[in-house]
Amino acid sequence: MSGYPLVRNPLASESKRDARDMESRRKESRDMSAKGKDERLLQTIAEMMANGLQTQTEPFPETEKEFGAILAELRQLPPDDLNSKLVISGFVDHPYGPEQQRCLECMYYLVHRKWCDLPELSVPVEPHWWCRLWRI
Repeated sequence: MSGYPLVRNPLASESKRDARDMESRRKESRDMSAKGKDERLLQTIAEMMANGLQTQTEPFPETEKEFGAILAELRQLPPDDLNSKLVISGFVDHPYGPEQQRCLECMYYLVHRKWCDLPELSVPVEPHWWCRLWRI
């Protein structure tokens, strides 16, 4: 022994692990930030409907052509025109129709995210809400 203190060089696997940990923390931070935005948007939508937003619940599109026409109308909107999206799609904050349909049973509803995954809408939704683009 030379009497000099040992200088420990980090192992390659440790530096890789540190890099993975750092990236994991960054991703978690981004996810939390996105979740916060989603929650704020969900609250905004809920407030709009609670304040009496009048939406187009009828006519319910019975055919693919009618469904497509509503989608085409939504595609022409600016991406941030939330009010028009809600009006055209016929959002309501309660189950709707004789069968009391809800977002929860819609094919576009993402349960764990509370999200409408229809590209023309792509908004957070509560499971008990409904819109006329509902599909099973």
